[in-house]
Amino acid sequence: MGSFTVVGPTERIDGGRYPWGWEKLAFDDSGWPNAEVVSPAVPRGVRWLRSHWQLVPRMIPPLEKSLQEAPLVRLASGVEASRELLRSGEPLTVPPRTSVTLLLDQTYLTTAYPELVLSGGKGAQVRLTYAEALVDQKGIKGHRDRIEGKHIFGYADEFIADGGQTRLFTTLWFRTFRYLELAVETLDQPLTVESFRSLYVGYPFRERARFDGGDPLLGRIWQVGWRTARLCAGETYFDCPYYEQLNYVGDTRIQALISLYVSGDDRMMRKAISLFDDSRLPEGLTQSRYPTYMPQVIPPYSLFWIAMVYDYWKLRDDPEFAARFMPGVRGVIGWFERHLAGNGMLGELPYWNFVDWAAEYDSGVPPGADQGRSAVVNLQFVYALNLAEKLADQFGLPGESGHYRALADRITASVKRECWDGKRGLLAETPEKKQFSQHANVMAVLVDLVPAGESRQVMERVLNEPDLIQCTYYYRFYLVRALVKAGLADRYLDLLGPWQNMLDAGLTTFAEEPDPTRSDCHAWSASPLYEFLATVCGITPAAPGFRRIRIEPQPGRLDKIHCSFPHPAGDVTLDLERQATAGIRGRVTLPDGLEGEFVWRGRPVELHPGSQDINLP
Repeated sequence: MGSFTVVGPTERIDGGRYPWGWEKLAFDDSGWPNAEVVSPAVPRGVRWLRSHWQLVPRMIPPLEKSLQEAPLVRLASGVEASRELLRSGEPLTVPPRTSVTLLLDQTYLTTAYPELVLSGGKGAQVRLTYAEALVDQKGIKGHRDRIEGKHIFGYADEFIADGGQTRLFTTLWFRTFRYLELAVETLDQPLTVESFRSLYVGYPFRERARFDGGDPLLGRIWQVGWRTARLCAGETYFDCPYYEQLNYVGDTRIQALISLYVSGDDRMMRKAISLFDDSRLPEGLTQSRYPTYMPQVIPPYSLFWIAMVYDYWKLRDDPEFAARFMPGVRGVIGWFERHLAGNGMLGELPYWNFVDWAAEYDSGVPPGADQGRSAVVNLQFVYALNLAEKLADQFGLPGESGHYRALADRITASVKRECWDGKRGLLAETPEKKQFSQHANVMAVLVDLVPAGESRQVMERVLNEPDLIQCTYYYRFYLVRALVKAGLADRYLDLLGPWQNMLDAGLTTFAEEPDPTRSDCHAWSASPLYEFLATVCGITPAAPGFRRIRIEPQPGRLDKIHCSFPHPAGDVTLDLERQATAGIRGRVTLPDGLEGEFVWRGRPVELHPGSQDINLP
């Protein structure tokens, strides 16, 4: 594939050697050898393990599976075929000694088991090739709907027909595709393609949240974003289903927040936090992705694992679960603390210090991250320290809490002393002050390196000064957190241009990074779903465990907001509209047992369970 690809092997099945009917009760398997014990089944926690593999209870429900409509035929070579051929249920017969190619279009990206039913055609070779998009001669995808001058490039499965009737060719693991190429080459017998369909598979998230701002663009972003999030969740979260079905911390933090806000289902988040805890190395860091056969360490991702633990503590009333990860939190912080240099900033750091896919960063690594004195990596450490301080304080660890606070203050002061450029009013990437980025200044606002009274001006510069290294889709999540903190959350809807560009390019899921992109489906780019609810509607926890709610809408250019949000106690609904130029009115409904506050332009209104009218001129 010419790219790092971790999705399991593709398959070549020889129908003449395949035990057809093996899945039926009447199949005679008396000639099969018995299964052999590889290792005894041992649950975690027993006295004598006797195995490297330990059994634990399943934390998530079985995956959802559902049949999908057959794809359209976009091109046919070697035979005449209508666009609706497979959907109509009409069989297609390929004559002897004939080569046929069909380009199929599911019309949207999906994760599914292909199910191809074939009859006859002994010795015929059938090949299914899968792709997110077609590419031109230079490998450029362009508009995803267009096929002229393009070809398919992707991994494939192969089947050799045995001549039997209604043979079902499928795969042991699902495939990811929008486009498929079905290539058939017959020998002396005709082959009949009886049908083709696919079985969608994914984690059974339910779309409980609703958002309507009266803008069709936002509705399209919501729809495509939710498909993106769903295709990136199976037995674990995936960063992308086509290339890397791997559970990465940086991606997963954003995915988990989307899951909680849109579906209210926290089981996958619990599993992800637990898996990363299991991945920890003896020196303290988590692995960047887990489970995996090939270990990889991204130290900044270990910091965002701490943020995941904090998110869960804030959003779910389950302190016992969050508290069990404090040894891991302690281990991560200890690793970074051991790498502090004499100037109070982090020195040389091993492993891959990825921050974002910004073009100016070397493989995602900002200046100074490897050699030492990177402002953004230091402030990501402070960001994690601030969250760990709150956790330690909540769990009765005042000594740890005080240590984290003092350490955060010391590093923040060092970064400001070394990297702040008073002339520009911005934080530089390193003490040499040769480069400036949105990333470093976003983190400066988030950790209070920038005084509260100046954060608004800094974020205005972040948005408007074109020479700054720009946040790509992933790090825009943190950019929006800084906008919220600086009191500029109402600017969020003006920043959706990149998402409109993806829709205009025909994407049916959101990509890893701007074109030319490798992956057309990357869950960190589905962050607008979280932002519509948490930023535009302003729904956030006002107490640990979401025991109180704060609703501070930031509708920006919208005149109306309608939304439903799956709080653990029940659905929260908003039905609001602007009143004159500066007011708001409408209704807020909270479930039983939930109280909180509604805030509009600094004016608070107490909220109680049930429905209440809002009228703030």
